[in-house]
Amino acid sequence: MVKLIKSSQAKRFKSIPRIGFEMRREHPTICVSSKSTDYVMMISSNISEDLKNDYFQLNVSEKIINFEFVTCGFPIVAFHQCDKEVVFTSIHNYFLDLFGNTIEYEWTITDCQFVVPRVPHSSLILTFWTTSTAKENMERLEAIPASTIIKHITTIYWRPAATLKPESKFYQAESIKIQQDNLSVPVNLGSFQGRQAFFRCDRGRISNLIKFVNRWKSGKAFQRLEYLEIIIDDENIVPNKILNAIGVKYIDATKTPPTHTLPKV
Repeated sequence: MVKLIKSSQAKRFKSIPRIGFEMRREHPTICVSSKSTDYVMMISSNISEDLKNDYFQLNVSEKIINFEFVTCGFPIVAFHQCDKEVVFTSIHNYFLDLFGNTIEYEWTITDCQFVVPRVPHSSLILTFWTTSTAKENMERLEAIPASTIIKHITTIYWRPAATLKPESKFYQAESIKIQQDNLSVPVNLGSFQGRQAFFRCDRGRISNLIKFVNRWKSGKAFQRLEYLEIIIDDENIVPNKILNAIGVKYIDATKTPPTHTLPKV
């Protein structure tokens, strides 16, 4: 059956660039992307003993999973919360067998629902919130397989359990976005190895900012960095002091400034 589907739908499969596993909610969803939008393929729910007779079961990558087809037009996968990781890993592996590794399998995860898949050909988008002080979550982050691409990490007023080491998986993300309200958060942009960095803070050490930008400009560090955005919401900071220190050149207002197109990560 799988071979028949592959052969009959080969052209259609080529138009699918990405399948997304949205794991940030209590009831995750699976979406398939087209060039212009995302379509919900499947949603999930806690299994209900009252509706047990309404479920049908399928063997998905050697895992028996309960499904229910509802009026909204797509199936609901039903499971006990303790089985969440196993269920979605099985679905991922089934899609991998069906679509192959020519499309992207993107898992979006938050530290409140920290389920890190141990599956091949996957990329991760992680969000860490203020509540992320659990040592267990940090251990899960560092245990992410080397074969998994960490596509993007966002931190929002984050308080990690310990200072991040320079070799942390955090700094290996292709893109990071950090928002913090003080200088005590133990995140050091100087260890970043990715392509894009966005940083916003209520207060900041100007000397560190100047050092970072000058190291980047010199070519001695951050060779992969393509785009950097830093916003410091502090009225006491004089912008010209920073601009002069990093050697920003004056551009005549009557001339067209050089453009920089942000590559897509």
